[in-house]
Amino acid sequence: MNPSNIKNIIFDLGGVVIDLRREDAVEALQRLGLAEADTMLGLYRQEEPFLGLETGRLHAGEFFELIRMHCPGASDVDITEAFNRFLVAIPAARLERLRRLREKGLRLYVLSNTNPIMYNSWIAEHFRQEGLSINDYFDGVTASFQELCCKPDTRIFSNLVRRYGLDPSETLMLDDSEKNCEAARAVGLHAMRVGSTPADDMLALTDAFLKADD
Repeated sequence: MNPSNIKNIIFDLGGVVIDLRREDAVEALQRLGLAEADTMLGLYRQEEPFLGLETGRLHAGEFFELIRMHCPGASDVDITEAFNRFLVAIPAARLERLRRLREKGLRLYVLSNTNPIMYNSWIAEHFRQEGLSINDYFDGVTASFQELCCKPDTRIFSNLVRRYGLDPSETLMLDDSEKNCEAARAVGLHAMRVGSTPADDMLALTDAFLKADD
């Protein structure tokens, strides 16, 4: 893959733009009374009722009621705060990188397995840390709860490509899951797996695009 031939970059959010710490959410939910949180809440794939929320089959109110069956007395706010412990931070350097990539002329997109609770609370808030919004960093956002399916289902990749009129041969997917990268390649996209070290994190893997010839 020649960076000069890439015109579009698709970013996963969790594990790529957003730092995650699953164990913090598991512990917080267990303290509320959800003893099965460790098996329900996966790093790459959720189980019910989290999966239903992430795929849009459950709305937030239904999800809260199902969780409350295990956590009597827990409020919607209590559950939201515990669930959001999964998300740790969006380092400012990553937001700066997104802005610089767009200034370079690249079109940027989000493709994320996420849910309306996190998206409309923690994610929205932390993308405002520079006084902007998530829509100021990306040309389009595709979220699993809106698409009614999750990565690595190839339909969600195809939906994004079709919606924004992207040429897969000119488009790169950055994701922290190899299964998701394989699914991206299956629909013709380039894909790179993002790690958590300075050698393979989001900043490292996007350096070449800032240096590529216009």
